[in-house]
Amino acid sequence: MSPEHGARRSRVILVEPALTQLAKLTASETHRLDRAIVAISVNPNLGIQVPGTLLRDYADEIDDVRVIYYVTALGSVTIVAYVEA
Repeated sequence: MSPEHGARRSRVILVEPALTQLAKLTASETHRLDRAIVAISVNPNLGIQVPGTLLRDYADEIDDVRVIYYVTALGSVTIVAYVEA
């Protein structure tokens, strides 16, 4: 990777439960959540693996957000299933 380029991000897709939660958030909550989703798109291994599933659970206590997601096999797409802020 050349010095002028940052880390490669995965494409993030929100599915229906996450979209429903997103519609309920304030602008401030959405801003906090955006930071978490960007962090996950750069490093999909941030969350803790949910035992027995493909899901990962990422909680950021500083921004007070939680994202439940899974990553496709090649790591190029992150599917967000649930968000809360």
